Amino acid sequence: MGAQLDRLKTALADRYAIAEEIGSGGMATVYLAEDLKHHRKVAVKVLRPDLAATLGPARFLREIEVAAQLHHPHILPLYDSEDADGFLYYVMPYEEGQSLREKLAREGELPVPEAVRMPQRAGNRVCSYDTTTRRDKCSSMAFRSATGRCI
Repeated sequence: MGAQLDRLKTALADRYAIAEEIGSGGMATVYLAEDLKHHRKVAVKVLRPDLAATLGPARFLREIEVAAQLHHPHILPLYDSEDADGFLYYVMPYEEGQSLREKLAREGELPVPEAVRMPQRAGNRVCSYDTTTRRDKCSSMAFRSATGRCI
């Protein structure tokens, strides 16, 4: 994995400085990076190369296409996307905070009002659009920023 990360860092070196892995799922890995042009922290989501090779990039490309169309206060916008040296990726703002999974591990059960409010917000953001944005909704993808914004 180290050689692959080094290759990714080299492929993106002119635009993004990859700092560390901050999350991963079945399809992609997310890295904290510095946007070298705009001097800001960003999250770079990279399709796993093994999946790109076996399943192809179509689903990830569709995710990028849909993400680029979404405009909602609880959805992070898409900044950039590209294929660099075989790494298909897209870039979004980095929000400090914790995932729902981290919150549940730390605090246990959510208070009922908060437990009701979170899926309502998520439903509102997804139902605002006529396209399914994600099929793999999971607790590590639900996120509350340091300012309290659910994304």
